[in-house]
Amino acid sequence: MSKIKPYKHSDLGKKEQVTQMFDTISGDYDGLNRVISFGIDIKWRKKVVKMVKETNPESILDIATGTGDLAINLAETNANKIVGLDISSGMLEIGKEKVKNKGLGDRIEMILGDSENMPFETNTFDAITVSFGVRNFETLENGLKEIYRVLKPGGTFVILETSIPTKTPYKQGYNIYSKHILPVIGKLFSKDRSAYKYLSESASAFPYGEALNNILRKIGFINVEDFPQTFGVATIYKSVK
Repeated sequence: MSKIKPYKHSDLGKKEQVTQMFDTISGDYDGLNRVISFGIDIKWRKKVVKMVKETNPESILDIATGTGDLAINLAETNANKIVGLDISSGMLEIGKEKVKNKGLGDRIEMILGDSENMPFETNTFDAITVSFGVRNFETLENGLKEIYRVLKPGGTFVILETSIPTKTPYKQGYNIYSKHILPVIGKLFSKDRSAYKYLSESASAFPYGEALNNILRKIGFINVEDFPQTFGVATIYKSVK
């Protein structure tokens, strides 16, 4: 089973470390996301929303919802119930405030929970999304199996995740940015200096493209497709149960 090493040396397991990390950087997270991605992450999320909207879901689960950006964007669909799930209470508190300010409290519910052991019955949701979260699963296959369990038959699963460009010069540029520039930005603007080093390292170690497609197929998903974004620095994966 695929495991990504914890982001720093600690007696805590990866799940606890990731929770602690996101609690610590929650106040900086939205602003840093815009800086790190040059704002392009907004465009990527819009594409995810478009894919989900085309399936006309009534219920949507957004896993690793963080501060709720994608969950809020998903309100553009016709879904009458959107659940945002995250393991970090710090991130969720900010997300809850954003949902309240948008007047979406009647449609979006933010829940504290573990994506690898979710508090939902089997075959609950019409669509499930994960934006920059699957690489933080303690065990990738366990998280994907749990997603498969709570997704309805015929339901759509969409992942937005970082990936590594394969073509020159984008590959070289990405390596320089992720290894040298990203950790510096994190060090300058974040309370947790090691957090953005972890985000860079976890992205480099995470399976992407056909490798992730094959893992999804192994779990049981069908109609698996991937759509590289912005020269391959991120990829959208779409599949069906």
